[in-house]
Amino acid sequence: MGAELETLRERREALELVAAEADRARSGSGRLVLLRGATGTGRTALLEAVAGQAAARGTRVLRARCSSDGDTAAFAPVRQLLASGAEFESGVKPCPDPADAPHRWTRAEHLWDQLRAYAVHSPLLVAVDDVHCADESSRRWFVEAARRIDRLPVLLVATERSQYDLDPPPAGLAHALSPTLVRTHTVAPLSADAAAQLVRAEFATAPPGWVDDCVRAGAGSPLLLRALLDDLRAREPDGARRTTLPETCAALYPGAYPAAVTWWLDSAGPATAGVARALATLDDDALEDEHPREAAELLARMADADPARVPGWLTAMTRLGVLRPGPGGRPGYAHPLLRDAVLSGWPSTRRQTAHRTAAEVMLRRGDRAETVAGQLLRAPAVGAPWAATALLDAADLAVRDARPDDAVAFLRRVLDEPLTPARRTTALTELGSLEFAVARSSAGIPRLTEATRLPGTPQDRVRAAVALGTVLARRGKARAAMDVLRGLDEQLADHPDLIRLLQTASALLSDHDQGIREEAYRWLYGAAERSPDLVGTAGRALLVRYDATAGLVSAATAMERIRALLDEPVDALAEPFLLGTAAAVAQWADELEEAETLVRRGLARQRPSLLHPMHEALLNVRADIAAVRGRYPDLLVDPEVRQAGERAGRGPANAHAHALIALVETGRTQEASRLAGRFDLRDAQDSWELNRFLYARGVLRSATGDPAGALDDFLECGRRQMARDVVSPVVTPWRTAAAACRTVLGAPQDALALAREELRLAQVWNTPRLVGRALSGLATATGGRRGLELADRAVHMLRDAPAETELIPALIAQGRQFVAAGERARARDALREAAERAERLGAVRLRTRAEEALPEGRSRGTTTALTGWEALTGSERRIAALAAGGRTNAEIAELLHLARRTVETHLTSAYRKLGIRRRAELTAVIGGRAPDQGEPVEVRGA
Repeated sequence: MGAELETLRERREALELVAAEADRARSGSGRLVLLRGATGTGRTALLEAVAGQAAARGTRVLRARCSSDGDTAAFAPVRQLLASGAEFESGVKPCPDPADAPHRWTRAEHLWDQLRAYAVHSPLLVAVDDVHCADESSRRWFVEAARRIDRLPVLLVATERSQYDLDPPPAGLAHALSPTLVRTHTVAPLSADAAAQLVRAEFATAPPGWVDDCVRAGAGSPLLLRALLDDLRAREPDGARRTTLPETCAALYPGAYPAAVTWWLDSAGPATAGVARALATLDDDALEDEHPREAAELLARMADADPARVPGWLTAMTRLGVLRPGPGGRPGYAHPLLRDAVLSGWPSTRRQTAHRTAAEVMLRRGDRAETVAGQLLRAPAVGAPWAATALLDAADLAVRDARPDDAVAFLRRVLDEPLTPARRTTALTELGSLEFAVARSSAGIPRLTEATRLPGTPQDRVRAAVALGTVLARRGKARAAMDVLRGLDEQLADHPDLIRLLQTASALLSDHDQGIREEAYRWLYGAAERSPDLVGTAGRALLVRYDATAGLVSAATAMERIRALLDEPVDALAEPFLLGTAAAVAQWADELEEAETLVRRGLARQRPSLLHPMHEALLNVRADIAAVRGRYPDLLVDPEVRQAGERAGRGPANAHAHALIALVETGRTQEASRLAGRFDLRDAQDSWELNRFLYARGVLRSATGDPAGALDDFLECGRRQMARDVVSPVVTPWRTAAAACRTVLGAPQDALALAREELRLAQVWNTPRLVGRALSGLATATGGRRGLELADRAVHMLRDAPAETELIPALIAQGRQFVAAGERARARDALREAAERAERLGAVRLRTRAEEALPEGRSRGTTTALTGWEALTGSERRIAALAAGGRTNAEIAELLHLARRTVETHLTSAYRKLGIRRRAELTAVIGGRAPDQGEPVEVRGA
């Protein structure tokens, strides 16, 4: 069925042409019909159909197939042709061997006589396949025969390859013939519709996308399409179950398709095959910025072909359907499977050489470093400085564009090139850092270790040592990290600035181990007392941070010292330590804008491809700021959160603690429970991040009705922090949280003790956020009239804090105390304000708590808006609209016959619901809204 279908699809015109010429030949007037077409277009199948059609009509058929690697003797295909007709007429004298004839002309005449003798007895159709492969003698004989058969009942039908190749083709068979003696028909590739019909004939229920893939991989060639369908049928009979075609030949069996593609390339000649394979080696990225003319020149260089003929070949292959134009007209294979099949016949060494050539050409043209390096990734070591430069430049660009995986690939490849010690140290340091940061691979450790031992500049060795120390500390080997940093002391005797830097890094990395931390800060304090210069600016900033967490200084004093240090000159290598430490202190001191500025500066000063202890510290400060501001979505997109399963064995990070609380506050407690369950804290490494996570898990347990479990987490967090001299609640308010649990569990005296100690320490630091939160906790633990007074003070103080995350729970606590005291109106005001603020913040849990505490028992899960324009009462809308229109409070009061104080009260409530603070913001928020006509005005205290 396959061959018959191929000959009939879109070949009717050719069959009709031959049939008409056959009728003409039977009447005694023969002619040459030349069927020309590209390789794989079905010329042979068409010739067979022509022969079958002629035989069915009573015409004798003589057949010959020419081959470039077959019988090379003179007149071989002619003798093959005439020998095939010996069976027709037993009375015809057998054809003599032309070699026995004394002259070349005599041999040709002998063969001509034989053909004419056959024609005497019956009309003939002489079918010659692949006449372009015939020897020169035979070609001349066929040309001469075409001149003579115009008076014989002989139709000569020959197929000839006609394809634009890199090697110029010889003159065709009809080149020397008069147009009256020959009819030429071009066998075109199959159309997409015809090819799709062929596919559906084999796989009737195949989905349209799969059929389209087959059509593109077949490239309009019946040869390639049939081979592909044969492989697919053997691979899986039911094509309907497939949605996409394989993109590699390795997925095909038994391999008829790649064999057909290889034969197609071999037929085109070595130059064409070389260009075809060179094109296949270049991925889309390599040709992304290429003009079609530049692409052609590149292919010519890669394949050592004639650059003048490559554009023509690309155009011809596009018309055939082998290639398809991509963006900007750049050529590419019609399907990835076809591209892979073209490549499959090329030895890897030849392919690698082509990639190197491409890299050299691209470099000379001034292409992007990443484009050049992309070719070098697939080439063997070049051994020239330009290759290393291109790879290092490409890695640098990849890092800057936040593509660390690409940077890792370039850096791994550059190690195959000869590098100076300085360059190798840089490459190893960056590669080891990226491998650990991106892939969490232990391969980074030996690379960083090697970098610390190579001869190079002191600065390079320090960078490598800091990176290695960071890796070791994060893997729970803080002691080993300290040894690495201290091991450079003797080598840096002439560089006191670098020694100070290593001591600062040691102190920072010691946070991962309680014992080492105590030792490191004892040395820092002692050195600072003897001479501040021994510690340096960054080291003194660390001491300010230590004093803040130990509850030894106020926020005002700490910021005064930090700002003075920021004004001092600092080495470039030490600056990230200073900026990161200053940002943490500023965040604790509620100087959030200043902290954000310091974070941005600190991250900008660092090379993101290098592991640095302050890089993660700065990211942690940024997360802390987001948590204070209640930016919960920002806390849930951190890469650490997405990779929680990968680092479960090393314990949770600060990002996981923030994500856990964010999930709880946004009402996603089930997700929070799943995140918490990924970490077995019994095996987690001891670190300050573990303490943060214990606190966060306590928040989760408290929110899900497990106060006893929550209390255990809060107390364990506190025990661990106290062991590190982290006494102040600037890090985690574990005492306030534990006091709330003690109250719920019926231990009021324990709750009071914890709450009072929290307030004492908060007043040492003395920021509104810390003191207000502690006051609110103490108010809940105290209760009664004294509790109400403390709650009022807490809310008043927190209104001056830079964020709402502490004010909302304080309002809820105040509202509950009002309810207990029977002051329902004041309770309603406090709780509604809390619910409105929580809604604006997206704090689902806090809004629910506020609504449940309302005296009227607001139903859970209500969808009534509490904020925005829809939340305003009719009176508030009308007054807000008039104010937005430019009316003063006095004018509004006179217009609506209200007391001025009533207007002010309504406006204050409207500001709160709209989330604004000033009258100037009303116009932007309200826009073109107008109050509903006829809305009643609620008058209070008029």
